[in-house]
Amino acid sequence: MLSRTADHLFWMNRYTERAENTARLLDVNYQTSLLPQSEAVALAGWQGLLSISELLHSYKEKHDDIHAKEVMEFMVKDENNPSSILSCLGAARENARAVRGTLTTEVWETLNQTWLEVKRMLKEGQFEEDPARFFEWVKFRSHLSRGVTVGTMLMDEALYFMRLGTFLERADNTARLVDVKFHAVESDFYGTANEKDQEYDFYHWSAILRSVSGFEVYRKVYRDVIKPERVAELLILRPDMPRSLHASLNEVVSNLALVANDQSVETRRRAGKLRAELQYGRIDEILATGLHAYLTQFLVRVNDLGAHISKDFLVPAAI
Repeated sequence: MLSRTADHLFWMNRYTERAENTARLLDVNYQTSLLPQSEAVALAGWQGLLSISELLHSYKEKHDDIHAKEVMEFMVKDENNPSSILSCLGAARENARAVRGTLTTEVWETLNQTWLEVKRMLKEGQFEEDPARFFEWVKFRSHLSRGVTVGTMLMDEALYFMRLGTFLERADNTARLVDVKFHAVESDFYGTANEKDQEYDFYHWSAILRSVSGFEVYRKVYRDVIKPERVAELLILRPDMPRSLHASLNEVVSNLALVANDQSVETRRRAGKLRAELQYGRIDEILATGLHAYLTQFLVRVNDLGAHISKDFLVPAAI
């Protein structure tokens, strides 16, 4: 496969997954903002959301203060923000258009219709009317795109590069979500929460789990009250949780093996080592050494892995 084609397919799925994850992050912040909380806590939540996406600097160039409405508009429909939902869906569609001949009609039509529909919805003000409903729609369109891809694409290199993009992006976004949201509620780890705090924390952790479609999964796996260390374990180490770091790295490793070439030995080694640490890791050890430090290092390694994948497969070789 031409590296240019592989590049478009890889980024098409990364952008689609990024749009979904942005919708999930905004949705959990929007839902928790409806809970009784101080202005300082609410501000920290929206500031954390910008930090998680590395958009704080870009946002402050346009706005003096952090307000929920302005943050949501910046991350949903600002065309000058390359990580906004509108920009991501547009970029996914443009990458799909560039490799139209490689995709099935169903995959192309799904991405193209999503792009046309999101522009119409934003123009009609449907996002402002009901943000939660809009975020659900973005998630649904991403699910639909993945389902159509798996259900209609030939199981060849094109599909493998698409899935590589999806799961590398998912690992990155889940790590960012866990890092920022665990910083927001630290009292549970030190046993200093009073009854009111514990009540708030329950809704906080519930919202985080729902943001990754993990609330029912948590109940099924642990059959217990929601505890932060178990939420961390579910989202980091459980290989059977679809959006966990472990599950995402399993997919990255298996799809890397399917497209392997002579140049990719080191890339596969790095991916395999990162997966092995998740496979044999323990949540008590991670928490003892520091969750923030662990996740910061994980993000560095995932970005490094993405750079190596680009070097091995996606950037045209110099002649």
